[in-house]
Amino acid sequence: MIHPKPVAGQALARSALDRAAEHRLDQGWLDRAWRAPETRVLVLGQGRAHWSGDTGAPHLVLVDPAHAPEGERYLLGVDAAGVCYFAVSVGELAEPAAGVREGTLRELGTLLDDRDAGLLVHATGLHHWHRTHTFCARCGQPTEIAAAGHVRRCPACGAEHYPRTDPAVIMLVLDRDDRCLLGRQASWPDKRFSTFAGFVEPGESLEQAVARELHEEVGVRTASTEYLASQPWPFPSSLMLGFFAYAVDERVRVDGEEISEAYWYSRAQLKEAVGTGEVVLPGALSIARHLIEKWYGEALDEDNHW
Repeated sequence: MIHPKPVAGQALARSALDRAAEHRLDQGWLDRAWRAPETRVLVLGQGRAHWSGDTGAPHLVLVDPAHAPEGERYLLGVDAAGVCYFAVSVGELAEPAAGVREGTLRELGTLLDDRDAGLLVHATGLHHWHRTHTFCARCGQPTEIAAAGHVRRCPACGAEHYPRTDPAVIMLVLDRDDRCLLGRQASWPDKRFSTFAGFVEPGESLEQAVARELHEEVGVRTASTEYLASQPWPFPSSLMLGFFAYAVDERVRVDGEEISEAYWYSRAQLKEAVGTGEVVLPGALSIARHLIEKWYGEALDEDNHW
């Protein structure tokens, strides 16, 4: 399987595994893979995993199947050497060994290598979905895990339920003078600014969602959009679709509810505002930071982010 190289700055759009989807319904293959001594298991409890970085780069602490706890089991994939990887979801993690810590995807997403980042993104998304979809949406009866963790089946009515992914557009708005528009949500602390985002509604194209969200939140009308990149965002189940949006004028009218402030910045103005701390940008985990730096042309102060 060929893995497309993620665009720089997409911390969560990385993987080094073939997901081996063709084996999810093959119970014999799954049983043999689980028994293989080289198989590695990621244990996830309440969205947290064990990791270590005391003897080198931060890495997930994986166990062999013989030492994995009981819990829901998900197939995550197979690496180039043929090693199989599973996740086991438990209620609470065991007490970590010396030198081992607990962490979430938000904390570890930018620190891990491609293999471990991909494992934790995949496992976190499945973990959240299974925890919130234990009953059938058709008849209300309890569902059962199937397809190596990628389906839930209802034994009462036969319905199959698949992991939910909610498409959300995230966009950096540019005006005719090539300035960018950044806004602050009303719930954020002062000086925290970012791009704009929103979920795609039923029957709506991505371009329509970009235009609607921007007009609703800041009163900006756009003439066109340019797709840049996507990034999974399993908090709990989104796929962020990144765009540049081109405004027809510079008038800004914040809605006062979701967005409390929004300002246009030239590159020089943004650099100064970031340098003085008047603007605190999103961190590298989010594609929002990549959109801003793609427009800016280089990395901005990494110490000034949230």
